[in-house]
Amino acid sequence: MTPKERFACALNLGVPDRVPTFELEFQLAPELFGKDWLHEEDLKGLSEKEIDYKLRENAEYLVRVYERLEHDAICLHHLNFEHLNRTAKYIKEMTNDHYMLLCHGDGTFAIPDGNGMEQLVYAIMDEPDEVLKQAEAMCVRAIEANRRRLDNGFDGFILCSDYCFNQGPFLSPDMFRTFVTPFLKRITQDIRQNGGYAIKHTDGNIMPILDQLMETRPHALHSIDPRAGVDIREVKRITQGKLALCGNVHCAALQTGTEQDIIDSCMYALTYAKPGGGYIFTTSNIPFKGMDLDRYLLVLDVWKKHRDYTNEERGLPA
Repeated sequence: MTPKERFACALNLGVPDRVPTFELEFQLAPELFGKDWLHEEDLKGLSEKEIDYKLRENAEYLVRVYERLEHDAICLHHLNFEHLNRTAKYIKEMTNDHYMLLCHGDGTFAIPDGNGMEQLVYAIMDEPDEVLKQAEAMCVRAIEANRRRLDNGFDGFILCSDYCFNQGPFLSPDMFRTFVTPFLKRITQDIRQNGGYAIKHTDGNIMPILDQLMETRPHALHSIDPRAGVDIREVKRITQGKLALCGNVHCAALQTGTEQDIIDSCMYALTYAKPGGGYIFTTSNIPFKGMDLDRYLLVLDVWKKHRDYTNEERGLPA
């Protein structure tokens, strides 16, 4: 299978040739190959010809990095709307549509910062209709932008509004059902109706709202956060046959644990999420700046040893 076929198979709850992998963002490219991704500020003051050269160069670098990591999907960041679209086009051209191409596509309320939290709480209590109008406007903007992305070569979206702390969601389940769930459902439905894939990301303890997240029908949930006590074994039991899972190698173990802690976390995820398909192997957040690159390469080494499905698991002749 090609990486894109493998990734799509897992998102569609199938059993591919092997467990696919990707990361929401890979921030260790400088440690791997000596330079960072292209950012929009790097293009300031350049001519259109120079910009195009930089975008093509960055597309080639993205392919080089993700080929080395053996990822099956590439999530694009750090550029404006037009430049991301052109980057997606160049990657598709140079790889013959080899990878699943993703970008951000959420338009729902997320955990606000310190100042925003107080404002949102007062607004929900004092002016709930105004909050709903804001939610509606955000939803419509996201749907319109996502349709344009799909028209310009993207295959799907990471819906990256974070909803949960380690203790639970930032809104009560009842409030979440009013101010988030209907709008997330509209966004995911529109992505599906237009032929795209939707992966809902949120860190933290999702269990009090897992039923609502399932109702919105994304293709997958990411990142099934073990730091918040979310057990991928239990989430797989609840969701199997309904949506795919992406996760949940413990990022804290990657930063401060032993190598055995990392191996154990990888094996737990593969042991309990791999069976039956519908699983994509990832960390519980991202390989972030400051993480030892060798720690992430160890994660990939464990995955390579255990990623393959047997013909029997795939329903094929032995």
